Amino acid sequence: MRVGIFGAGAIGCYLGGRLASSGASVAIVGRPRIRDEIATHGLTTIDLEGRSLRAEVVVETDPSALAGCDVVLVCVKSAQTEEAAETLAKFLAPDALVVSMQNGVRNADVLRDKISNVLGGIVGFNVVSKGSGVFRRATSGPLVIEDREGASAIVATLQRAGFEAFAERDIVSAQWSKLVMNLNNAVSALSNAPTREIVLTPGYRKCVAMIVAEALAVMRAAGIRPKRIGPLPVGVFPFALRLPTPLIRVVARAQLQIDPEARSSMSEDLARGRNTEVDFLNGEIVRLARSVGRRAPINERVVALVHEVEASGRGSPKMSPAELASALRTPSSPETAASK
Repeated sequence: MRVGIFGAGAIGCYLGGRLASSGASVAIVGRPRIRDEIATHGLTTIDLEGRSLRAEVVVETDPSALAGCDVVLVCVKSAQTEEAAETLAKFLAPDALVVSMQNGVRNADVLRDKISNVLGGIVGFNVVSKGSGVFRRATSGPLVIEDREGASAIVATLQRAGFEAFAERDIVSAQWSKLVMNLNNAVSALSNAPTREIVLTPGYRKCVAMIVAEALAVMRAAGIRPKRIGPLPVGVFPFALRLPTPLIRVVARAQLQIDPEARSSMSEDLARGRNTEVDFLNGEIVRLARSVGRRAPINERVVALVHEVEASGRGSPKMSPAELASALRTPSSPETAASK
């Protein structure tokens, strides 16, 4: 199996590097900046236990490098999915399989508009780009592939590369669960706080709980039941996030590994002056609410705050817990909105 990686960001480079280190044949396509970085320093991946692997790979900028691939893992940002579909349709063989390894819940369908063989997927962990071709995994979590024809071979290839990977028939319900987990990304981006600090700071946890509780209420109204893919079902997140910090430390230590430097990709996007995926995360909750005749005012406010920062080009505003909580509590979005 020849595996292609389309989108050489932190996730794409980590997946490609680990696959190549396991002996898989890998082709990676990304931006010139990443191509030059890997050409100069090589590609090194570091897992949660600190084990380092160096892969001999070349990052190409021309998507035609993926032409001979049996499987292509799409790792571009959600806003680039339509363009990715059009590009891949030009080069891939008719029997090639494409897997959306992206945030959000609609990317596989966007790819299917142009490509026949598409599977949904989930990356359940975060990766930190350290520079100089080094990519370090920062949180625990699985890789999930939609359980359709061709999935078993992909799962086996990922498992040989050392990943926890499995096939899931109800991938959409699992993607909604992952989306709920990703709703904290905006808190990280607006605060510039590492993930571990978000988890261990009561004020930030309260903000995440407000956002998630509202999202879960909207999903219930829409008849969506997120499927558990992590150590805890997402339905208990609002309760768990309001536990005292000593208990949170115990739960986090037992259930989730978090590197002290882990930050959300949205935080990195703001730092680099790039547009974020907020429309495909918190914005997805806003769209879902409208589809069932409701509003999601807290998530609306999150989207607006992130877009304000994007437009300013100044990077993260580094909001404190109190500042962020105040910004989320507009007159139309009290903390109790999620329980109504």
